[in-house]
Amino acid sequence: MSGTHQATYLGMPAFPQAADASTRNTQLRANLRHATHTIRAKRATAVAELDDWSRLRAAGAAIKDRTLRHLDHYLERLESAVTAAGGHVHWAADAEEANRIVTELVRATGEREVVKVKSMATQEIGLNSALATAGITAYETDLAELIVQLGDDLPSHILVPAIHRNRGEIRDIFAERMAGWGRPAPDGLTDAPADLAEAARLHLREKFLNAKVGISGANFMVAETGTLVVVESEGNGRMCLTLPETLISVVGIEKVVPTFQDLEVFLQLLPRSSTAERMNPYTSTWTGTTDQDGPRTFHLVLLDNGRTDTLADTVGRQALRCIRCSACLNVCPVYERAGGHAYGSAYPGPIGAILTPQLRGTGSELDASLPYASSLCGACYEVCPVAIDIPEVLVHLRERVVEGGPASVRGTRAVIKPAKGHAAERAAMRAARWALDHPRVLRTGQRLASRTRRFHPRRLPGPGRAWTDTRELPRVPEESFRDWWRRTRGESRTEGRKKTT
Repeated sequence: MSGTHQATYLGMPAFPQAADASTRNTQLRANLRHATHTIRAKRATAVAELDDWSRLRAAGAAIKDRTLRHLDHYLERLESAVTAAGGHVHWAADAEEANRIVTELVRATGEREVVKVKSMATQEIGLNSALATAGITAYETDLAELIVQLGDDLPSHILVPAIHRNRGEIRDIFAERMAGWGRPAPDGLTDAPADLAEAARLHLREKFLNAKVGISGANFMVAETGTLVVVESEGNGRMCLTLPETLISVVGIEKVVPTFQDLEVFLQLLPRSSTAERMNPYTSTWTGTTDQDGPRTFHLVLLDNGRTDTLADTVGRQALRCIRCSACLNVCPVYERAGGHAYGSAYPGPIGAILTPQLRGTGSELDASLPYASSLCGACYEVCPVAIDIPEVLVHLRERVVEGGPASVRGTRAVIKPAKGHAAERAAMRAARWALDHPRVLRTGQRLASRTRRFHPRRLPGPGRAWTDTRELPRVPEESFRDWWRRTRGESRTEGRKKTT
């Protein structure tokens, strides 16, 4: 297997088609059900230990909202602090610019191999593929990301990218593919977790000790000091952040927090919401460069790639609060059955359904379908540690898909056209709005529906057929609520008013 090949999200079908295929995979559904139920049960226990969880949650949301309102100020403050500490700051407006910057920085070192600590921002921009095109091989060092890379696969979960794989599948991937990327798996490898972890440790140790360039993301950036923070559970992040001579961190601009005091709140919220731990096993912080300690050169690439446009949307901007804990994925009934690949994005699940269409727009069939990848049950909002009202944003984006309207596109105000395939829905909503604005029309329609109820079909024809493939139309009552109210309450109240006068 070539070490430069990367799978891609490009050309993936819309969510309904992708989910239709993935939900038929019984092994996938079993893997997802077991993993998500286990994680969310542990999370509930960890969160219940804190009496002030609701106040922490509110504090996290408030800090994020305050930071987003003054994002320009905090980013400039961050740039000054990083530069003063010996780092170099680069600004990337989009994925193409970010990939070009990172590729040029790696080329300048003369190296052709880099090690990476898991970074969703680099997945978002397709950095591994861009580096491969330039003849540079990127080695993923997070255990789950390693599994995905060796299997020529794509991540399907924010926290556990290989959640769709079971131990037997992982053993086969290691046995068949490790040799193509470096040290082969031990002979007679079993699917015991300890054996799999040891095989990965031996394989990765060679990469860590030989790499001269490391690439990372960051969970948080502290504006007052220029400090970056990575939290992880395996120690691979610590190795990537300290051993290479050059460190390049690609981070979304929304990851900044004003002060270390603010960071304290998120270091309590994140581990309990993600891994159900009281604190992360490894919390690494670094500020610029220090002589004889860590990388000699540090570059920070601040990534926009649609975030400024998202910030301009007063409803949708709350998606930028996200701290990538994955709690919303673990409680979502849609994600549990469809899996992460169906979302066609580095950000699967409920958060991906609201973040991806804002970062990429709703111009493609896939992105226009994502706001509909939800039952609107609200479980995601209940567990979000920074109180993102995901159902509210989903409904907001559905309106944008169907109706179009004003939005920010690459920093410029524009009017988005409605997505294709929603003409019938748009006509139905407009007809409903007109009927609701005319009480007599509504009352006449209700009475007509009640009197013809015996002739109503149980299945919808045409475009509505897909909706009734898995459910029946509700039966129309014999009498509308308005008529019932008038018959049972209206006349008596009228008589009562007459008597009192």
